[in-house]
Amino acid sequence: MGKNRLEAFSDGVLAIIITIMVLEMKVPHGDNLKTLAPLVPVFMSYVLSFVYLGIYWNNHHHMLHTCIRVTGGILWANLHLLFWLSLFPFVTGWMGENHFAALPTALYGGVLLAAAVAYWILQQTIIAMQGPGSQLKTAIGNDWKGKLSPVLYALGVVSTLQWPWVAQALYVAVALLWLVPDRRIERSLRPDGA
Repeated sequence: MGKNRLEAFSDGVLAIIITIMVLEMKVPHGDNLKTLAPLVPVFMSYVLSFVYLGIYWNNHHHMLHTCIRVTGGILWANLHLLFWLSLFPFVTGWMGENHFAALPTALYGGVLLAAAVAYWILQQTIIAMQGPGSQLKTAIGNDWKGKLSPVLYALGVVSTLQWPWVAQALYVAVALLWLVPDRRIERSLRPDGA
């Protein structure tokens, strides 16, 4: 199977996930700013998750550009990633509705951690399919951001036991770390490598 079908399916799933998240935000009854105040945590959690989904969409797109063909293993690894991303609307809503309480914040971090692991599995499956001299392996290099992110997510989950705000800061920090465009794959796909 060609990668275009996989990309189209993944793009559609991510679009639906984002749509579900925005539909979870309930319209307040009232016409003044005071009625919006209770929605601030919900909106903040939505923005964070939207940024994360955008990061996954962007990096997934670049990663699939290195694929020549799609195997059954890649299909399953991709579905595994989409499963964890599909939980974003639930954990986003629960965390926002409960004003970043410890348990919802921990579960949010757990889903972030699981999605990061699933992305790594997909990445490794593509590298294995490409064999020695993998273009993706060459492009990602030592992948320090990919290695650091799960550690920070795990620290965030553990920190919710005492300091949920530390977890939130870690989740935002990881998003900011990945928000800076990652040009490694783009550079590797250019004929001149520049």
